[in-house]
Amino acid sequence: MVKKMKKICLILCACFLMVGCGKYTVKDAEKDLEKKINGLDGYNLTGEMEIINNDDVYTYDVDASYSKNDKFRVSLKNKTNNHEQIILKNSDGVYVLTPTLNKSFKFQSDWPYNNSQVYLLQTLLSDIQNDSDKEFKETSDNYIFTTGVNYPNNSDLIKQKIYFDKKLIPTKVEVLNEDEEALIKMTFKKVDLKAEFKDDYFSLDNNMKTAATESETETVSKIDGDIYPMYIPENTQLADKETVDLENGQRVIMTFEGDSPFMLVEQTASVSDDLAIVSVYGEPYQMATSVAAVSDNMVSWISNGIEYYVVADNMSESELLNVANSISVLPVSK
Repeated sequence: MVKKMKKICLILCACFLMVGCGKYTVKDAEKDLEKKINGLDGYNLTGEMEIINNDDVYTYDVDASYSKNDKFRVSLKNKTNNHEQIILKNSDGVYVLTPTLNKSFKFQSDWPYNNSQVYLLQTLLSDIQNDSDKEFKETSDNYIFTTGVNYPNNSDLIKQKIYFDKKLIPTKVEVLNEDEEALIKMTFKKVDLKAEFKDDYFSLDNNMKTAATESETETVSKIDGDIYPMYIPENTQLADKETVDLENGQRVIMTFEGDSPFMLVEQTASVSDDLAIVSVYGEPYQMATSVAAVSDNMVSWISNGIEYYVVADNMSESELLNVANSISVLPVSK
């Protein structure tokens, strides 16, 4: 009888141990991630981002930093032409900087919290927390979350896969369309969760001076060839084109008329003698070739030494972006 009782006790102990050492669940991973990310005073992430636009692939070197009190700095350098832009958030606002031209756009924006960002830990965590139908998978090397995404201006992006190693360090993010094709890929190469920064690291002036010193100034004096949108709304066509010679460059103005009239302005970019800050009532938007400024009736961006403006009074924001993105696939001769 005593032996039988001992045997039963051993079985019960084994059962308790099995329950206590149960499978690592999605709730466990989410809780641990929240504790890790919310407890950080600062971090620095570097890696490579690919954006697929039609059949073209655009690759960026990414350097993303965060410091407590809601400071962010993201450097995006286009590997094809070394064109660098910086998205900066500090106590004064949100900026998109083009240091080589000494120009920046200033936004009154909730960036980066108002949409998904593949290179920031806070927004990845937010996407995980906000999706009640998220999927979680554990492999021998990774934890993989599959979640919905928040890209209000790009309906093709519907979900993402976020890869973490067994220490919950991010390794890769893939943003997918409905056909499970990855249209954005972010691969992390270095993750420093104890990063510390100098007082001026997130200041506008310091970033403009430092980045401009480290980069070559990118300008062109002429717009070679015709640069038209590959997408034009239905029942809309080019009605007029005007080329204006400037003191240090050129401007092309195209007027499109029809059911969805709009204007496309292309102008050779120039370096400002003094820091130029343009206030924008809108949001930063990641295009294939550049970070754009998007407002209710205009999209503006700089790519390959050309400044672009798409302006319309009666087009939706998504339609404006369809036109703008169709221009970004075209090469510009220097």
